[in-house]
Amino acid sequence: MKRILVIDDLPENVFMLQDRLEHEGYEVLTAYDGKSGIQKAQTELPDLILLDIMMPDINGIEVCKTLVKDKNTSDIPIILVTAKTGAEDTKEGLDAGAFDYIKKPFNKIELLARVKSALKVSDASKLLLEAGKRSTFLATVVTANHKIKQPLTLLTLSSAAIKRELNKDEISKEALLNRIKYIDIAVKDITNVLEQLNAIKDPVLSDYTKNIKMIKVEEEEGS
Repeated sequence: MKRILVIDDLPENVFMLQDRLEHEGYEVLTAYDGKSGIQKAQTELPDLILLDIMMPDINGIEVCKTLVKDKNTSDIPIILVTAKTGAEDTKEGLDAGAFDYIKKPFNKIELLARVKSALKVSDASKLLLEAGKRSTFLATVVTANHKIKQPLTLLTLSSAAIKRELNKDEISKEALLNRIKYIDIAVKDITNVLEQLNAIKDPVLSDYTKNIKMIKVEEEEGS
């Protein structure tokens, strides 16, 4: 069930919106001023916010700006609800980060259409975000496999060589130290790859094969 937060200082407006939305199967959360509205949005993380502009403590524009700046609530669509009808008022609300704008008095059909539209766009954005996360995860796995495969092979060969040396009647200290040197190199290479992956803040994907991406962890030669 989708949850919608209604923020309005007039109880009769809140009741009217709550009644219509609950009749359509939505769960409705309520707040009667800007400050408590911000707090409820941050703690409850609703799917959508219906926000009145004209409120005595913190107006809807400032509430909208605050929620858009907060990384935890920035993706929640906000529909501003107001009696103001000027183009500048509409522009101010949209510039503040609102998804849409409903002018009072509104009818039930318009309200529900805008609510459904906002929720659909929000759901689509979430799907794209999840797809992006999965793509980045797969690219990270591919990158780690590609970068670590060679030093792992070196570790395997060095381990096998050490075992062969230890099975000899006369063990060469020099041969063992030489293989240990290769092990140290491989461990260093693997550590560097892991440190590079851990340091990435904004992943950049590059082509690995035709249909597979990998994370760019260093500047390619010639770039």
